[in-house]
Amino acid sequence: MKAIVQDRYGSSEVLELRDIETPKPGPGEVLIAVRAAALDAGVWHLMSGQPPLLRLMGYGLRAPKVRVRGREVAGRVEAVGDGVSGLRPGDEVFGICEGSFAEYAIASQDKLALKPVGLPLEQAAALSISGLTALQALRDAGRVEPGRRVLVIGAAGGVGTFAVQLAKAHGAHVTGVCSTAKTELVRSLGADEVIDYTREDFADGDQPYDLILDTAGNRTLTHLRRALTPRGTLVLIGGENGGRWLGGMDRVLRAVLLNPFVRHTLKPFMASESKADLDVLKQHVEAGTVTPAIQRTCPLAETAQAIDQLHRGEARGKILIVP
Repeated sequence: MKAIVQDRYGSSEVLELRDIETPKPGPGEVLIAVRAAALDAGVWHLMSGQPPLLRLMGYGLRAPKVRVRGREVAGRVEAVGDGVSGLRPGDEVFGICEGSFAEYAIASQDKLALKPVGLPLEQAAALSISGLTALQALRDAGRVEPGRRVLVIGAAGGVGTFAVQLAKAHGAHVTGVCSTAKTELVRSLGADEVIDYTREDFADGDQPYDLILDTAGNRTLTHLRRALTPRGTLVLIGGENGGRWLGGMDRVLRAVLLNPFVRHTLKPFMASESKADLDVLKQHVEAGTVTPAIQRTCPLAETAQAIDQLHRGEARGKILIVP
């Protein structure tokens, strides 16, 4: 099969389109004929090995343990391993795997769900990691409720586009923060207000927010807290502009240390890969409350350029990769 492979950490130049052996499913695993994969922010970090702390977390110290990139996937079940129940060849599924930038990929059965009815299979690839992150950040970390004022920073990104829609589905008043070129997209997702950060500072408004989801990761805690109500909640989703060794983790550590001493609730957040929540996303799509925002679809051969585009902050919604 054809796949995007890397043998060492580095820039997108380390990615190569190669012919490799098609994997076989083991116990509890499913072989997927990939219809589409999607880019998420973690792809760049796994490709580059940055920050170095990532390597110490088990992804490979000198070289990546998983050589085929890509984690968000949608496709048809080609074969199942021993012990798989509830899925069979021919089923259309979406979810999370290792190595989705390929013609075939292996996934654990507990990280897959049946494709939402009415959604093109290709678009279902956009749902899993970004959708789960938005869903759990709002529900579990943010405890969003009807009538709450919610600010989504990075509202035009992969996580942000889902967060705007899901917050509206929970009955919140939603404000999205994005650049000038992306304001119309955020409005189309249902945001009640849109702030162009190149022209306006969200922290200067006279109506503070009950909940802030920061998906951009490049603002200080002091700046973010200025925009919160006295008992408001700040949820930090990732971070990009920290030091060389910790990356955005240094801001996360500061939030953890500061949290006991302030009235605000500061919550660093990392999503869990839950099949139950994949089914919740499926229900939202089928109910019409969530629709993946797809910027473009590109072939495997253009994966490196697509990752660079995402890392530069130029993506509007999700970018899909098709074999």
